[in-house]
Amino acid sequence: MDLEAVRTYVAVAEAGQFQKAATDLAVTQQAVSKRIAGLERDLGVRLFARTPRGAEPTIDGLAFLPHARELLRVADRAAASVRVGRRPLRVDVINSRGAAARLMRDFHRAHPDVELDIVMLLDIEAAVAAIRSGSVDASFRAVAMPGRPLPEDLTAVRVVDEPLHLLTGPAHALAAARTVPLAELAGHRIWMPGILPGSEWGAYYEALAGEFGLTIESTGPNFGSDALLDTIADTPALATFMGEDTRLVWPTGYGLRRIPVTDPVPVYPHSLLHRRDDPHPALPALRAHLAAATATTAPVVGGWIPSWAR
Repeated sequence: MDLEAVRTYVAVAEAGQFQKAATDLAVTQQAVSKRIAGLERDLGVRLFARTPRGAEPTIDGLAFLPHARELLRVADRAAASVRVGRRPLRVDVINSRGAAARLMRDFHRAHPDVELDIVMLLDIEAAVAAIRSGSVDASFRAVAMPGRPLPEDLTAVRVVDEPLHLLTGPAHALAAARTVPLAELAGHRIWMPGILPGSEWGAYYEALAGEFGLTIESTGPNFGSDALLDTIADTPALATFMGEDTRLVWPTGYGLRRIPVTDPVPVYPHSLLHRRDDPHPALPALRAHLAAATATTAPVVGGWIPSWAR
């Protein structure tokens, strides 16, 4: 159904005259007549009866009028939902328990007036495509991956370097350590199910394992964080990596240990990725908030990141 014809119909019904409706819509009376005639053909009924005073809705026209008004209200709401400045700022945080989610919660507390849509896209290709299409305004990612430069219309700003911790069960050989040097992890099995081949975090852990001789396994199905915690708690031979900002809760009886990794500290580099010409008015506020947070955070001295992320 032609929404312009519906809008014209409502204007005529409210004005009572084709000429008055044409003036209100800033079109010719001929254009109004053509739109009404086309709408009547689509509906198969007459909508107006000519009178000496102008035009009055027929019985069918009166029945259609409230629905026509509702059609226009829905169309206006639909347009407003994607109009820059009227729709929420859409940001991809990959998962709800990591550093990116924490940064966005901090931003929301500082800017409660900014409406947000938080989404979680696992694959960097999907995130890049969403940003370029405009369905997402920004994404937190580790960039740029080897052999995969960013498209020229995107930009990335480093916002936080997140140190890694080792998570072990109570019977693990390193469970009593206050810190563990990275070199001492060689020979220990580090289990990280769910690493996607070709993902930026997959490339990160591949580089980490290669440089320090680590054994990082991603075998088995990924049943989520609860199943991972169950396995780590019950299996002395396994440990896993967890970001310092990752927030997970487990039963007290699990006796899990979070141990900072040192010498060097492996850090995961989070950047904010967005289109250079994204016009959303809240995006500069988000960038300024993240820049201020970065400026007040002590840098990780001697931290390790892959060469492709430097």
